[in-house]
Amino acid sequence: MRARRFTALVMGAALLALGACGSPPESWVSAPPPVSAPSAAAPSAPAPAAPSEPAPTGPVPELLRFTGTTLDGRTFDGTSLAHKPAVLWFWAPWCATCAGQGWIIAEQAPRYAGRVPIVGVAGLSTDTAAMDSFVTTYELGAVPQINDGAGELWKRFEVTRQSYYVMIDAKGEVVHKGWLDEQDFVAWLDRLAA
Repeated sequence: MRARRFTALVMGAALLALGACGSPPESWVSAPPPVSAPSAAAPSAPAPAAPSEPAPTGPVPELLRFTGTTLDGRTFDGTSLAHKPAVLWFWAPWCATCAGQGWIIAEQAPRYAGRVPIVGVAGLSTDTAAMDSFVTTYELGAVPQINDGAGELWKRFEVTRQSYYVMIDAKGEVVHKGWLDEQDFVAWLDRLAA
């Protein structure tokens, strides 16, 4: 997997040199969202509940009240992310940067399974076959991938470009939005899982 990841990163760098990943259609863009930088202090999140304790309950934040259809045709309910930290990864099937991050997602998602769910949100394309091919190529089948060709979730989370991460804490609040390199991505996963 490392050799494929290296090849994907080299290919991604070459494609980026030829032209950046691009932007969403003008109809999706209202104003660029504020992007927070990771702070030295970890975001405040409650400690994970011990197995014998009941799961946290309470109202579901409005931000997580959405549904979508995954690339494999299942319904994804955003409320399933309530009361735990989560990551939404916004990508496009033709994006070279997203290709490099695909390997990172495939590698990290199993490590954080059950503690920090990672959900892909494919957009900027209506070509489902290209989205499916991307998921297969980068071995992302174990990570839920929402088909957001119409851009509804991109709008909801004010995403104006890809590849883009939205980090959500256990309270349902966005604690980071924007691009991250692998080291910073893993650091955020560690903070959210703590």
